[in-house]
Amino acid sequence: MPLIALEKLTELVARALKRAGASKTMAQSTAQALVAAEAEGLGGHGLSRVALYCQHLREGRANGKAKPRIIKRKGATALIDAGGGLAFPACALAVKEAITRAKKSGVSFVGVTNSHHMGAVAYHLAPIAQAGMVGLAFTISPSAINAWGGKRAFYGTNPVAAVFPRRNEPPLMIDLSLSEVARGKLMVAAKEGKPIPLGWALDSQGKPTTDPKAGLAGSMLPLGSISSSKGSMLALIVELLVTAVIGARFGFEASSFFVDEGNAPRIGQAFVVIDPGALAGSEVYYERMETLISEMLSDDGVRLAGVRRMDLEEKAQHAGLVIPDALKSQLDMLAAQTS
Repeated sequence: MPLIALEKLTELVARALKRAGASKTMAQSTAQALVAAEAEGLGGHGLSRVALYCQHLREGRANGKAKPRIIKRKGATALIDAGGGLAFPACALAVKEAITRAKKSGVSFVGVTNSHHMGAVAYHLAPIAQAGMVGLAFTISPSAINAWGGKRAFYGTNPVAAVFPRRNEPPLMIDLSLSEVARGKLMVAAKEGKPIPLGWALDSQGKPTTDPKAGLAGSMLPLGSISSSKGSMLALIVELLVTAVIGARFGFEASSFFVDEGNAPRIGQAFVVIDPGALAGSEVYYERMETLISEMLSDDGVRLAGVRRMDLEEKAQHAGLVIPDALKSQLDMLAAQTS
């Protein structure tokens, strides 16, 4: 299996996306995000998505020439139209706008509509932490989770992410799907021909399955669904927050990312940015953060959210990434294809 430097890998992915019809800006921002996810050990949001994105660009399910633009502003809020393109340029604009508005108002809410899959959600929050602010991000996906008591896929997996800056340490980064696991894990398992644990998914008949392909054709189980409806209710909250509030499509209105034919998803993302200086004050915020973390770590075995991802990414920055031969061949083929 080849060992490739992250910079070279990013160039290869960007070339594949440009060949499929993405603009230079869209290809570069998307490639950086996918390689970063792979480096952090998030294969379901990493290089496994390149072929899928290329397919969507070629089929018109994603507009490679789209340029995100702000279509509405009011106070501490703004709405961005992604133009049907891959989500990364639009999300970058949204985060920049949210930081600017939070600096002025203390808090901001910026939505992205007419968008596509945003990859690993926490990836987009790094600039917020660098600005010394707290950030929250929400998105949906095409239907994947059954509603409470239902058998068919209805809500998206509806990931939620948060970032909390620290004074002299890397930020605390939290990123979770509201399904028992991210749907990308089923996609990877299906490609590798491996079973999945019971409790991850249901087949199309609403029965528990260990077959990832059956799970992809069926539905993902909501977080905590074995004992309660809480995961399903959280999915409903996020579904409304990033659709009804900003005018994007619901998960059930968007075709699955994993089918050969389908519509442009036109889903949404939402970002909330909070300036701690506008509330308790930055000094109090940092003191409270470190008090909490110090107390957490006094319990042997406690691991801070995001630490493993950051450690893997740091190693990959120095040593590069080892990727399977088949995946490298696929990327080479996509980079050589013409639109």
